[in-house]
Amino acid sequence: AGAGSGKTRVLTRRMAWRAGTGSANAGHLLALTFTRKAAGELTDRLRRLGLRDQVAAGTFHSIAYTQLRRRWADLGLRPPGLLERKAGLLAGLMPRRAGAELQPADLASEIEWAKARLVGPADYEAAASLAGRRPPLPAGAMAELYRRYEEEKRRRGMVDFDDLLQECATAIEVDAAFAAAQRWRFRHLFVDEFQDVNPSQFRLLTAWLGDRLDLCVVGDPNQAIYSWNGADPTLLTDFTRRFPSAEVVDLDRNYRSTPQVLAVAGSVLAGARARRGMRPTRDGGPVPAVRSYPTDADEAKGIARLVRDARRPGAPWSDIAVLTRTNAQLSVIERALRQAQVPCRVAGGGAFLAQPEVRSALRRFRSAPVGQPFLSSVGELEASIGLWEEASGEDHDDAPAAERRLQLATVVRLAREYAAADQAPTAAGFDAWLATTIGTEGEDGSGDAVEIATFHRSKGLEWPTVFLAGLERGLVPIGRATTPAAEAEERRLLYVAITRAQHHLHLSWAERRSFGGTAMPRSPSPYLDAVEETCRQLASGVAPLEVGAAVARLREQRRRLAGTSARSSRTNGPAATDGADPEVLAALHRWRATMAKASGVPAYVIFHDSTLAAVARACPTTPEELAGLPGLGPVKTSRYGEVLLALVAEHRASA
Repeated sequence: AGAGSGKTRVLTRRMAWRAGTGSANAGHLLALTFTRKAAGELTDRLRRLGLRDQVAAGTFHSIAYTQLRRRWADLGLRPPGLLERKAGLLAGLMPRRAGAELQPADLASEIEWAKARLVGPADYEAAASLAGRRPPLPAGAMAELYRRYEEEKRRRGMVDFDDLLQECATAIEVDAAFAAAQRWRFRHLFVDEFQDVNPSQFRLLTAWLGDRLDLCVVGDPNQAIYSWNGADPTLLTDFTRRFPSAEVVDLDRNYRSTPQVLAVAGSVLAGARARRGMRPTRDGGPVPAVRSYPTDADEAKGIARLVRDARRPGAPWSDIAVLTRTNAQLSVIERALRQAQVPCRVAGGGAFLAQPEVRSALRRFRSAPVGQPFLSSVGELEASIGLWEEASGEDHDDAPAAERRLQLATVVRLAREYAAADQAPTAAGFDAWLATTIGTEGEDGSGDAVEIATFHRSKGLEWPTVFLAGLERGLVPIGRATTPAAEAEERRLLYVAITRAQHHLHLSWAERRSFGGTAMPRSPSPYLDAVEETCRQLASGVAPLEVGAAVARLREQRRRLAGTSARSSRTNGPAATDGADPEVLAALHRWRATMAKASGVPAYVIFHDSTLAAVARACPTTPEELAGLPGLGPVKTSRYGEVLLALVAEHRASA
């Protein structure tokens, strides 16, 4: 079931239909999902369909815990304590010489990945290597810490949330009476968002199922974006191999987005192994817009202006969302919106100032020795978090540790901005400045506000108008995505973000982005090439359903042209320069060098060599001819088109 096809609606109506027709007893239905919020939504929908409190709906963990508590009570066993947060226990087990970069939460995340994949301490090192993991400790040390964590947990008589799944599955597998009771209670199993199931959850699901086949799952392979966290999308894509008698129903109608938005979404997946495109059911809408800005601050301000313009009279602010790839990008957006007096809300974990690492950094400023200059405290924080790694301009890791480094880098940047505005900066002054420039509101879900969220947090949601910010190489795709599987997941993640938009879609990137106190040159996401070409085709009048084929034909033409040019170059020698006019090409290189020096960026950020060669080879005379060349899209054509055409005309004339 594709994006916007009504997955949850279909699942809940199937449950209601089966109960209504007598093919299933409502009291024996079990609906499983992954978050308490999603479980609550399932329950609400079932109640509206007349099933009220008859159906059990919950997360894998909550259902497993309920069953285990009943079993412990029946056996007269004292239930173990539930360890709600691994980080507290892990803090006491961390290596004594661990640096400030190592945080208990990072260790907890790695252990959770291992448990999701059914990997114990003894097998962790080999499994982590095979999966290409980058653990917060060397793999051997991580395995030892994992072993000590399990021992300490047992010594205290505790279990964590991951243990609940395995303990319940084991109990069903070894205790025939317990298995019979659970399988009698839950005879008809339904799972939403099945692409997010991990091996641990699947083991429990098959234990509940036993030798029966009354199972219905709903999911979308194109929205499988959690493999980094242990999810295994092949459990969905290979479903019929595990259950050969299963019937597969494709839901390929999209009821959410305009054909134009779906065309752009499809272009992102074109480079990955993807299912066929969604069929739109809505009327046409505007062509999505792609913009670039000089800096990330300019991008945030530009988005704030567009947000104000996008709000229709009488429409709620909550019709609009701004989405980014990482949490660390949210603060500059939040600040710009608040300065523009646009109400906004940060989804997931509260606002920027509520983040634990940010609160810790601010406490550090407040507790500095009396008389220590504020900027000295800022410098100490900057040195302690290893900002030189982020200054590479590539967010090369998306693990929790990297997220925290980026959050703290943002604190440093904001602190320096404050110090530039206050002749006598202090920690108290910085607190007040932050409160007025960013705000202190947390996420309470109330009030009319623009939603600010990461791509991951946006999954399952939708808005009439969506802005996607920071679409730059190193962020989209994230720098750590170095394998084909990881790169394909990054494409799917952008697809998820794009398909949140119902009508209006805006995409943007910044030519320079600040990491801590350093502004680094950036280049656009490689996925934007296909997006810009799709937008150009849509703007020229190509029907949305035909855009994919038109773009594919254009790519094939360019590929053939490149092959012809390469053969010509090999045949005629270096002087041919792949068919490009040498006078025009030399002029273009001189112009690019001047632009790069003036902008303080590498030359390739302006244009790649291949793009300049294409211009010199084609010698276009109109903006339309220019925009059709590889490496040129609406953004760069509008920015540099007149200059390029003038250079071509001037040097062709002189020749």
